[in-house]
Amino acid sequence: MKNRRTFGRILALACLWAGVSYPQPAQPPKTPAIRVTGDVSSPIELKAEDLAGMPRETVSLHEEDGSNVQYEGVLLREILTRAGAPLGKGLRGKALATYVLAKARDGYAVVFTLGEMDATFGNESILVADKRDGKPLFEYQGPFRLVCPNDKAGARSVRMLENLEVVRLKK
Repeated sequence: MKNRRTFGRILALACLWAGVSYPQPAQPPKTPAIRVTGDVSSPIELKAEDLAGMPRETVSLHEEDGSNVQYEGVLLREILTRAGAPLGKGLRGKALATYVLAKARDGYAVVFTLGEMDATFGNESILVADKRDGKPLFEYQGPFRLVCPNDKAGARSVRMLENLEVVRLKK
């Protein structure tokens, strides 16, 4: 048994020295999810089946080519409420200086304030979409995407959404 361990170590060192990669155990594919982290009372991770069980909304967007596209998903404020972000009556005073940093798999990131999506302030219907015209999102868009139907430009509609970080300014 000792000789096998020694042989394995020698083989690994020889592979490193020769520039050959030592075989690693296969990792199971990661299940796509959205993580809600930061200044929330209950950080959560939501998978597709979790979103499917939440209250659903649909928004229609007018595309540049003149066509209309329907996105379906869950309101961002619903997800943030479940994670314990200060919305509703909790969004007063210093909490109004809280923002959400939405991050994509490719590193793209945008910011939203809690006030703009809260029902008593901006009441924006920002959607975490998982369907386009009744079908799952295309690979380059999903599996999750933010859709901001009232934005004039689509730059905050984050494709390949993976993380929502809630940040409360400390001043």
